[in-house]
Amino acid sequence: MTTTSALIDASRRHLLVVDDDDRIRDLLKEYLTRKGFRVTAATDAAGARRLMAAIRFDLLVLDVMMPGEDGFSLTRWLRGRVGDAGAAPVIILTARGQPDDRIEGLRLGADDYLAKPFDPEELVLRIEAILRRVDSTPAEIRQVKLGRCVFDSSRGVLTADGEPIRLTESEAHLLKLLARAAHAPVDRLDLIGENTDSGGRAVDIQVTRLRRKIEPDPANPRYLRTVRGRGYMLTPD
Repeated sequence: MTTTSALIDASRRHLLVVDDDDRIRDLLKEYLTRKGFRVTAATDAAGARRLMAAIRFDLLVLDVMMPGEDGFSLTRWLRGRVGDAGAAPVIILTARGQPDDRIEGLRLGADDYLAKPFDPEELVLRIEAILRRVDSTPAEIRQVKLGRCVFDSSRGVLTADGEPIRLTESEAHLLKLLARAAHAPVDRLDLIGENTDSGGRAVDIQVTRLRRKIEPDPANPRYLRTVRGRGYMLTPD
């Protein structure tokens, strides 16, 4: 029978482990290396940032409780980066097990959450599950930068200076459609969903609301533009 591990070519996967505990960091690096992954380690968020500036990692394993900048803050910074650099999957490791902490990590864009103590084999299985999911996701623009805002189309999440901005389901769907066709006009009829009026008035209302959230000057939009006679166009940086 084909094992789960056989579905992932670990030798092609480069992981970054960030933990200030020398014992845990070294054990994780040794264990994941034995499983076939390429592993780089950092002792803190500052070191992780320097590594990410030079290397593209396939997945990050982050401890939450670190001196200085914690794992939550590092995840927020990562999700604020544009393109593939900010889309790397994240698993948060922490001694905290409270539901509020798990929710906070996921809200900031972490893909999974594992409380210490944990079985290293479970971590490997979670890593493989995330990498399989990433591999099966069709290639598309996952993040677009809109001034101080970043929209992650894979998650439907909008942030401003790293802080989440609430989107309704309809607003997130509309922004995804526009992001897929960035710098090209999208016909208003293509933006009309099943639950909106046939005239497209609901789309216009959603566009107005989105402009208030992403535009420095909503009255003179820079990023979400009207294309007369057609519809709308998203023009990210």
